[in-house]
Amino acid sequence: MMPNNPDLGDEMLPEESAPDTEHTTAAPQDETPELAADMTQPESSVDVQSDADETQEQDSAASDTETSEEPGGLKAKSIVEGTVLDTSPTEVLVDLGEGVTGVVASRELERMDRVALEALKPGNPVIAYVLKARGSDGRPVLSLARAEEERNWQMAEDYHQSQDVYYSKVAGYNKGGLIVRFGKVRGFVPASQVSRERQRRAEGENPEARWGEMVGEDIAVKVVEIDRARNRLILSERAAAREWREQQKGRLLEELEVGDVRKGRVISLADFGAFVDLGGADGLIHLTELSWEHVTHPRELLEVGQEVEVEVISLDRDRKRIGLSLKRKAQDPWEDVLRQYEVGQLVQASVTKLTKFGAFARLVDSPEIEGLIHISELADYRVSHPREVVLVGDVLTLRIVKIDPDQRRLGLSLRQVDSAKFMDQDWEALVDEFEQGASGASQPAEETAPDAGSAEDEATDEDEA
Repeated sequence: MMPNNPDLGDEMLPEESAPDTEHTTAAPQDETPELAADMTQPESSVDVQSDADETQEQDSAASDTETSEEPGGLKAKSIVEGTVLDTSPTEVLVDLGEGVTGVVASRELERMDRVALEALKPGNPVIAYVLKARGSDGRPVLSLARAEEERNWQMAEDYHQSQDVYYSKVAGYNKGGLIVRFGKVRGFVPASQVSRERQRRAEGENPEARWGEMVGEDIAVKVVEIDRARNRLILSERAAAREWREQQKGRLLEELEVGDVRKGRVISLADFGAFVDLGGADGLIHLTELSWEHVTHPRELLEVGQEVEVEVISLDRDRKRIGLSLKRKAQDPWEDVLRQYEVGQLVQASVTKLTKFGAFARLVDSPEIEGLIHISELADYRVSHPREVVLVGDVLTLRIVKIDPDQRRLGLSLRQVDSAKFMDQDWEALVDEFEQGASGASQPAEETAPDAGSAEDEATDEDEA
């Protein structure tokens, strides 16, 4: 099997410098049932000769010559190896051995780019396709581009048989899907065989709006159909996606370390969390790692397609699992809890949820912190359900009875708000509040000292009178 060379996907003849939106060798004529849904005949609005057209002309020229062996063992429609003898603006002479010299057609030289022409230096080896074993001047007529194309078709056959994944780039598009270079051969990826991620992005009323931004992007495909006689090469990204992602995940698992920060895109949401594509491999943000605040479902914070920055918090290389966190990129509100609050302190909180075992309440001054009022802390009497005492939306004065920074749990009590157990603490808090208020009020008094002094003088005068 020939090696996979993604760089071949970038090679284009000079007239194909623009995206291949005009034509493709993979133009389907009659679809197989499983691909029929989205396969349409490619447009050909631009008047440019396609690879398929050129191939047909070359085959027609070759058919004018018998395929029996000529002197030197040459046969038309065969691939041969040779060495460049000489070059000129109109032809390239190739030594084919045994005294046989072939010539590369001048028309082909006109279509070659500068880099390809500069590579044709005397002494350099080349691989050529024999268009005619004996031309009008008796010399074999060769094609270098066709030789590469033939090799690419053979490579496509090999990939079809092995079902290996081929890596290339999106070279163009038409109304039915994407065009992908398989070396010099143009393959077609029907819309139904494009990955789900691209399908989500393919929005618009015309092909350019749907597919235009994807030109130049990397793509992994499998060969699903070859019909050489009709120049038909059908590729599938969806068939390759799972295998490609597994390979990407393996590479990422080797590269990643716990604590790394990566950018990714949300690809799906589930009740238990969100899956994020890190560039070919996906990781999971568990529901508990989405936010420091309580989240019932990921859709409350995220949507499919959204870009996020996440931290890697766990790696299981054996099971190929990547654990991610969104909330750890934000400041931990519990750091403020430990600085601002203490057991026994009174706080204001709003009831957010009722359960059989108690009520959850969010602190008014720190809404990202939610505590639990256990059912035993709601009242001095037996309570069957929290709704007998409180309702969702109630704003209450509560006592902090527990702070667990490791488990990030805050215990609250309604029953102990007036408890004598905390009388001294409440008294000290009240005195501190009073002193702070008095201190704040003293500043304006000092600013108005002259007026106050004159008022005392007036009072003294009135007493003497």
